[in-house]
Amino acid sequence: MPVSPACPQCTLTNTYVDGANFVCADCGFEWPVEGEGETSSSVVVRDSNGNTLANGDTVVVIKDLKVKGASIPLKQGTVIRNIRLVEDDAEHIEGNSDKIKGLVLKTIFLRKA
Repeated sequence: MPVSPACPQCTLTNTYVDGANFVCADCGFEWPVEGEGETSSSVVVRDSNGNTLANGDTVVVIKDLKVKGASIPLKQGTVIRNIRLVEDDAEHIEGNSDKIKGLVLKTIFLRKA
């Protein structure tokens, strides 16, 4: 259990923990518990080289991939533009290639362009 610090607004020490926040019993001010904010933030998505990916980035496929439901494979060097990150999943992204739409790809087969 974290030690309750003094309130940053009124500087009184009558504080307590309520979920992921400290609460001041005197003035009612709430602020996040240190360290809790880091775990509740969005997941960091990285490509095969360790570069951070964001929504709208362009990536390149580093290996020929078979695509379920498509008659052609996704060739090495294929560019995927305007990727979308999958919420709460650091291993997958969504995107479209020139020939195949609606792809969900693992980030270990991609590098940032």
